[in-house]
Amino acid sequence: MEKPTSTPSMLRPLPRWIFMSRWLQAPLYIGLIVAQAVYVWQFWGELVHLLGMLSVKNISETEIMLIVLGLIDVVMISNLLVMVIVGGWETFVSRLELEGHPDQPEWLSHVNAGVLKVKLATAIIGISSIHLLKTFINASQYEEKTLMWQTIIHLTFVASAMAIAYTEKLTHATQNDKAH
Repeated sequence: MEKPTSTPSMLRPLPRWIFMSRWLQAPLYIGLIVAQAVYVWQFWGELVHLLGMLSVKNISETEIMLIVLGLIDVVMISNLLVMVIVGGWETFVSRLELEGHPDQPEWLSHVNAGVLKVKLATAIIGISSIHLLKTFINASQYEEKTLMWQTIIHLTFVASAMAIAYTEKLTHATQNDKAH
């Protein structure tokens, strides 16, 4: 049975409006760009704080490490924002038309909703890892219950990411089977 090539004329505006509704996401992505600017501001503030601490004679290696881990955390969150902004826009709103541009991210050429979910889950695990490391460096300042729950939450992120990646692998394999 062949699929009809056109829809009844009274339905034509509805699909068009539905398709145009994707542009309602544009302000959301612009808001994420503003949020990223806030993280840039935070990063520079923390870096200035770190440089100011160098003049203190008895700064501990642990204090330096915690600030540097905070800087890494900000960078990783910023990377996550870039993935969501660029990948989400490309997947759900409109093509960015970056083909052949020297700065095009490698992953963008094969991004889809499934790939984006796996990349985001992996980034969240990285961010969670930094938070967990910061907590364990200062473990003496936390209750055992807090340490346990942060570890459980981190492991839940890891299990979720593995489940998402496995589901994406199954979906991709099923699509390849149908294509052949």
